[in-house]
Amino acid sequence: MATFYFWIKSMKSGSVFYGTLTALFYFYMVSAWGGYVFITNLIPLHIFVLILMGRYNHRHYTAYTTWYALGTLASMQIPFVGFLPIRSNDHMAAFGVFGLLQLVAFGDYVKSKIPSQQFKTFLVVSLSLVTLLGIGSLFALTALGWIAPWTGRFYSLWDTNYAKIHIPIIASVSEHQPTAWPAFFFDTNMLIWLFPAGLYLVFQELKDEHVFVIIYGILCSYFAGVMVRLMLTLTPIICVSAAIALSKLFDVYLNIVDLFQDDSSESSSDEKSSKPKKANKIPIFQIASKLIVLLSFAFYLFYFVLHCTWVTSNAYSSPSVVLASRGPDGSQNIIDDYREAYYWLRMNTPEDTKVMAWWDYGYQIGGMADRTTLVDNNTWNNTHIATVGKAMCSNEEVSYKILRQHDVDYVLVIFGGLIGYSGDDINKFLWMVRISEGIWPDEIHERDFFTERGEYKMDKDVSKTMKESLMYKMSYYRFTELYGGRDGVDRVRNQNIPADMAPELNVIEEAFTSQNWIVRIYKVKDLDNVGRDLHDASAFDKSAGEQQSKRKRIIKKPNLDLRV
Repeated sequence: MATFYFWIKSMKSGSVFYGTLTALFYFYMVSAWGGYVFITNLIPLHIFVLILMGRYNHRHYTAYTTWYALGTLASMQIPFVGFLPIRSNDHMAAFGVFGLLQLVAFGDYVKSKIPSQQFKTFLVVSLSLVTLLGIGSLFALTALGWIAPWTGRFYSLWDTNYAKIHIPIIASVSEHQPTAWPAFFFDTNMLIWLFPAGLYLVFQELKDEHVFVIIYGILCSYFAGVMVRLMLTLTPIICVSAAIALSKLFDVYLNIVDLFQDDSSESSSDEKSSKPKKANKIPIFQIASKLIVLLSFAFYLFYFVLHCTWVTSNAYSSPSVVLASRGPDGSQNIIDDYREAYYWLRMNTPEDTKVMAWWDYGYQIGGMADRTTLVDNNTWNNTHIATVGKAMCSNEEVSYKILRQHDVDYVLVIFGGLIGYSGDDINKFLWMVRISEGIWPDEIHERDFFTERGEYKMDKDVSKTMKESLMYKMSYYRFTELYGGRDGVDRVRNQNIPADMAPELNVIEEAFTSQNWIVRIYKVKDLDNVGRDLHDASAFDKSAGEQQSKRKRIIKKPNLDLRV
């Protein structure tokens, strides 16, 4: 927002100083977030539209060239960025507009030196040549590998099905899913219907800065509809546009002086016509109508503050490792299973322990349990993530080979079936399958994890491949014991888990299950060539006895009345 603010200041004033401040905050943006490419393309688009509208002037030239030259040089000092501003298609729009501005400035100079008819010919020929050369050079340099092609994130913005087909690792992230309509109202409340009103009002004046607001609003409305996370880029312009609409509204409805001025002017005209002096009338109806509008919007604004406070405290202030739920009596329960499990890992495993879990929990395990993970939130190697997915969706024999090859000591899985926690690994499981299928299409097939009717089920109709997968076994291992040997109830998927189909484990053993069964940790066994446990029998009997007593303690704890 600071970058955009100083950009508008520099564009309106043609100031090198404000252009430098724009570049400075742009540099900070580049160092802070990979989404800086949004700024890199929005500012050039603004200038390009102004040129097409015939509004080019020297102030635009000064502001843009200052920002682009200083901002690009500064951004290239960030190791993550490097030479991307001159070698990536994501940055070519800014570079192209920079070159276009030089040509437009040169055209202005030529226009002042030659007759208008000759200038028109010069303009047509030069624009045609520049367009052909520019597009041809871009394609050629991209084909030669000198310029990096568009990234998958760019394509997924314009084709909502692209990531699901070509880059499932991107599509698997919940914040990359399309935004549901209620999310707009939940996040912005009444501003969402003031937003288009503000855009309409800036269309009435359509100054250069208003063009920026319109471009920003239209682009981000589309982007926010494609991805949930891009609501972040839309909300600032919603606030600006809604503020313009409210400001205009209050300008009109707070002005009651005009109502009385009309009466006084009418009275003076009566005096001039030598008619009897008329008493001033108070325009009750007009005042009442304005008062109703003002009080209504005062209430909306007050309610908006309450809504924002509630959303901030309930939806955006709870850390993901601590969950809150409500009991049947309305009392609040704090579900601390994540921290409990990570603390157990820290205190009960050697420091060089390697944990395999889905990449969502990598940072948490590394930061809170201080243990090494196979993949985390910064893993860029798609094959590495697919390897973890393959281990989760394969049978024990295949999974064990993967676990041994990567020296895995423990496997962590998230299971919410007991208390209704919908963010568990079973609900994420199909993305693990799709990512793995992209690397091993001959071994893994998503269709095998559905029933014959094409349903994703965990009950008696579960598919053979799903039932034999390591994920299914780790999630539902000993689950029916909580129900006294009867069928268990998966509260997330609303399905009954048959007691006679209870999974058994051979290559891993249960090491820890959190109080509410959300986090389950399994130890990888050391097996010989024929599948026998290499641990000493007496030691194993002792540990088994300790584990059995721990199981009794674990089974006794869960509160089945909790709902997440």
